[in-house]
Amino acid sequence: MAQAVYVFEEISTISSKGQTTIPKPVRQALGVNEGDQIAFRVDAAGVTIRRAEETRDDPAIASFLSFLAKDIQAHPEKLHAFPVSLAERIAGLTKGVEFDPEAEIDGDVEL
Repeated sequence: MAQAVYVFEEISTISSKGQTTIPKPVRQALGVNEGDQIAFRVDAAGVTIRRAEETRDDPAIASFLSFLAKDIQAHPEKLHAFPVSLAERIAGLTKGVEFDPEAEIDGDVEL
């Protein structure tokens, strides 16, 4: 069963410096406190606000995923099943390897 989403509206005034106070119910809904960061997203539907640390969009990844989705839609015949033998080989090569995607990378990185 889908959870009900509580929708509400709060009003805040913008100061002469372009600053505003985020109303307490909005801060509580976002789960943000002093020192936390928020992100504003502007699109055709309007403006949304979210906790900045929840997700960080990478424009290169977003562009690539968009390209990939369009290509798959245009050429579904090019899709092939992932070979079981390759999946088993990858699992064997990575068995016991711990990985933290948030960890800093040591040394120089070339992309």
